Amino acid sequence: MSIISHHTISLDGYIAGREDSMDWAFAHGRPTSLAGQTIDRLGAILAGRRWYELAEARWDGVDGIYGGGFEGTVFVLTHDPPGGEAHPRVRFLADGIHAAVARAQAAAGEQDVGVFGASLTRQCLRAGLLDELVLHLVPVLLGGGVRLFGEGESEPIKLERLSVGQGRQLTDLRFRVVKRPGRDSA
Repeated sequence: MSIISHHTISLDGYIAGREDSMDWAFAHGRPTSLAGQTIDRLGAILAGRRWYELAEARWDGVDGIYGGGFEGTVFVLTHDPPGGEAHPRVRFLADGIHAAVARAQAAAGEQDVGVFGASLTRQCLRAGLLDELVLHLVPVLLGGGVRLFGEGESEPIKLERLSVGQGRQLTDLRFRVVKRPGRDSA
């Protein structure tokens, strides 16, 4: 079972444009075979509160994930879980990144866990929890928005390329995170 950061990304490193726009991500063709393979591997998703609120407001919430093709549980890591009733497949967690990953792994069973969002991807990397990065590179320069990786946030993290592929205009990149003995989680 792997923990996978799965994102569409602009050539200049953004996973969302200004005002959280995503239209650019879908303007360059259909999902590639790697996207389909990754979606099929996921049994649970770990996302941040910001992603959840945007998904609810703009993209049909959890029912809109992968165009409605994802039916697993979505765990939302937040400092301030909302009160009231949530979607039946949503669980709000406030116990930190290690506990959130463990809960998502338990729900995923034999399948993998997808990580949505820049902050959660960086938290998982820093904690040594992330196993793979799957990126769908779009040939566009956004010039602003939400960066997947910021500047100088951590020491270098070594990646091993697992595959490179392409769709009409998308370039797929799949990397394994090289774990550092004695520092990163197993």
